[in-house]
Amino acid sequence: MNARHLDHVNLRIPADGADAARTFYGEQLGFGIEDTLHETGEKPFLDVRLSATAVVHLWPTDEFDAPTATNFDHFCVVVEEPIDTVRSRLDEVGVEIDDELAAPRGATGEAASLYVVDPFGYRIELKTRV
Repeated sequence: MNARHLDHVNLRIPADGADAARTFYGEQLGFGIEDTLHETGEKPFLDVRLSATAVVHLWPTDEFDAPTATNFDHFCVVVEEPIDTVRSRLDEVGVEIDDELAAPRGATGEAASLYVVDPFGYRIELKTRV
């Protein structure tokens, strides 16, 4: 089997978390939110559009348990902007930086990264392109 890329990630969020998800992922991080089908009840999750080929599905559920260090560390999103631009945007919109690494390893090599935590406890690495 020859894998091409990661298509999507599924994350559970609290049943009442859709508005917080829209604010954090859409307004603060600036990713596209595709939730029309969720709002009409045709789809049980919201899509956070990262690129033409990658999304994060956010599933509101009553059975939500926040991630812990024993069952989840982070997922990584490669961003086009330089790390200083990302840092400035996060500061402008009030998103706290959880950690910063000069050159962590990943699938595309080493590049500067900032880590943030979403309203549900998921840690996200925002990594510049190599």
